[in-house]
Amino acid sequence: MSKSNVFDLLGPIMVGPSSSHTAGAVRLGTMARKILGEEPLEGIITLHGSFAETGKGHGTDVALIAGLIGMAPDDERIPDAPELAKERGFKVRFEKADLGDVHPNTVKFDLTGSKERVIVIGSSIGGGAILIRQINNFMVGINGDYPTLVILHQDLPGVVAQVTLLLATAQINIATMRVSREKKGAQALMVLETDQKIEEAVLELTRRLPSIKQALAIEPLE
Repeated sequence: MSKSNVFDLLGPIMVGPSSSHTAGAVRLGTMARKILGEEPLEGIITLHGSFAETGKGHGTDVALIAGLIGMAPDDERIPDAPELAKERGFKVRFEKADLGDVHPNTVKFDLTGSKERVIVIGSSIGGGAILIRQINNFMVGINGDYPTLVILHQDLPGVVAQVTLLLATAQINIATMRVSREKKGAQALMVLETDQKIEEAVLELTRRLPSIKQALAIEPLE
């Protein structure tokens, strides 16, 4: 059974005219920030479909920036997000492009921080709900409802078993799991949604496992 989200029942508490174009956009920005794992310094944001055609009028661009600088959908400062981003030294540029056969409310983030760079593609699918579809070259399916462990690893036998055993030992139950492989290369991305919070100690043990290149714990969206 899937986990219920308050947005499924009531809709989001938000600042803005549209749950998809505003609240969903804030949440997409927030999730992209979480996946980067640090404060973004530069960003190229590519809008697709309805986001590209009507996003300006709905404040989608402002909402995406708001999420990227850490605001919630009900933050009254959302209209000031572009100016606040400038004050923080966050440089952002918007583009429009056809991202293919995806939801019309889809955005591509190309984010750079002081240490990391990441490309995230996600969609606002209605009522403030979102779906992260791609991280770098890997297809994923993250909605932000669960604590999520994202692991980049060598595509070798036994790696998944090592991770799941570690989580079981820490009494962390796996709600969903997906492993995505690069089309060309020897890397894979493991995404595990869990019922319990992933503590820092568990994350550190995960990073020490053989064949693990990167591991990131993402807390659920509010």
